[in-house]
Amino acid sequence: MAKQNTAGSLEKKTFSQWVSQKKIQQRLVIITFLFVPLLLLLVFTYIPFGKMIQFSFYDMKYIGPKVWVGLKNYIDVFKRPECFQSLLVSVYYMGGAVVQLALALFFATLMVFKVKGASIFKGCMFFPYLICGIAVGFIFKFFYARGYVLDSILQIFGMDLENIPMWLQDKSINNISLAATSVWRYTGQNMILFLGAMMSVDTDLYEAASLDGANKWHQFIYIILPSIKSIVVLNLILSISGSLSAFEPPYVITNGTMGTGTYFVIMNRLAHENQKVGLACAMAIVLLAIIIVCTVAQKLFFKYVFDDGTSDESKAAVRKRKRAEKAARKGGNRA
Repeated sequence: MAKQNTAGSLEKKTFSQWVSQKKIQQRLVIITFLFVPLLLLLVFTYIPFGKMIQFSFYDMKYIGPKVWVGLKNYIDVFKRPECFQSLLVSVYYMGGAVVQLALALFFATLMVFKVKGASIFKGCMFFPYLICGIAVGFIFKFFYARGYVLDSILQIFGMDLENIPMWLQDKSINNISLAATSVWRYTGQNMILFLGAMMSVDTDLYEAASLDGANKWHQFIYIILPSIKSIVVLNLILSISGSLSAFEPPYVITNGTMGTGTYFVIMNRLAHENQKVGLACAMAIVLLAIIIVCTVAQKLFFKYVFDDGTSDESKAAVRKRKRAEKAARKGGNRA
């Protein structure tokens, strides 16, 4: 009878009673909070991405009929010389990313060792990152223009205008000049990231190292760098991957002319100026694949380089021991 009464009471629960249960309310709150961001992610990310994959198989414009061409657009991406030549331009930005991270690491290390005026210096270094990328492009467009800021500064130091190179027209240095704008803009951001990681290192380690006779360089190599290696690897991966999608400096400063067109600039030109939407979508998919391959390769490389081995023996020590054992076996065989 008791079981029948319990079953009857469960069946007679109204909807309001069911909703008022604590577990049900918790689940409803979770679902409610998840619904909006998941909906936004679906509408503005996954559906457009799916459409882009679909459009990459068509010969189409923004307005007008679509013609199915299969893999022709992907084949054209590999056949068109301007598409993959533009990837070579990204090498300049990759080099700039390495320089930018090295400078950020250097400045962040200075800040850790309590330099006078550190707060003002940090603010000045971080300020370029707060400027809009388009504004940065216009700033450097006039900075590099013939006879303007940079040329005027060099003339003050005694250089003749005729001996000063054309910073944006000379194909041997124009991409280096554009990559320098990214170095100027992002160095401060990376410096703050490195500095935040360095501040988490126990200061007692510096004091103990100083008492043992370690100088600042030794403290950096043996204390700071091992402690922040995960942040260094992450920033390097993001910077090099971002170099493949550089867009604002070449687009604003030179409009991709004179051999400065990056992959994104060429893709934008094909999509918006030439109305080759299908080909541009195929370029975007190919770029995504390249970025994924580069990211995975970098992670595997850094995992191998920064692998500490076991708690008893480092990876470098393991390799050294194995080489010694191999050499000893070879010596024993010869004997």
